[in-house]
Amino acid sequence: MATESIEFLNKQGQKLAARLEFPAHSKVRSFVIFAHCFTCNKNLNAVKNISRALTLKGFGVLRFDFTGLGQSEGEFADTNFSTNIEDLKAAADYLAEFHSAPTVLVGHSLGGAAVLFAASQIESIRAVATIGAPADPEHVSHLFSSGADELEERGEAEVNIGGRPFKVKKQFVDDLKSQNMSALLK
Repeated sequence: MATESIEFLNKQGQKLAARLEFPAHSKVRSFVIFAHCFTCNKNLNAVKNISRALTLKGFGVLRFDFTGLGQSEGEFADTNFSTNIEDLKAAADYLAEFHSAPTVLVGHSLGGAAVLFAASQIESIRAVATIGAPADPEHVSHLFSSGADELEERGEAEVNIGGRPFKVKKQFVDDLKSQNMSALLK
């Protein structure tokens, strides 16, 4: 497997850090974009292992850090579910411009919900795989329960997710509530 560190720009012009992996002994049969879980990053062991397994089957895999996470620019507090979808579209645009348009989206947890929404907006996508994705993006709102009062009063709060502090704004929660997975899947 050959790996390149790359960057591409999101809709706001911020650099998103990514790894592009290629099969070691064959041509790329198709490109996959892998979307990591909520508050994770492209270097999570599960993401790396699944990406490597896909390259063994001849796929090229682009795994990247969503805006404000990992090595990508931007502030996590200024993002939401909709910006994650926009980041996926930016990744697809990068592949289409410099390699070939992706045909598969894979997403873990909230990244799985995001790829379902993004698939309907990226014309080249032919298959989607999700791993532990919530049936409704709003499901992750329970992670903000410790800061719910502060979110309502101040419009933002620092919450602990997976043992790490994250600043979340009310617009993130409102954006999650506005997503309609049932309508999308129909």
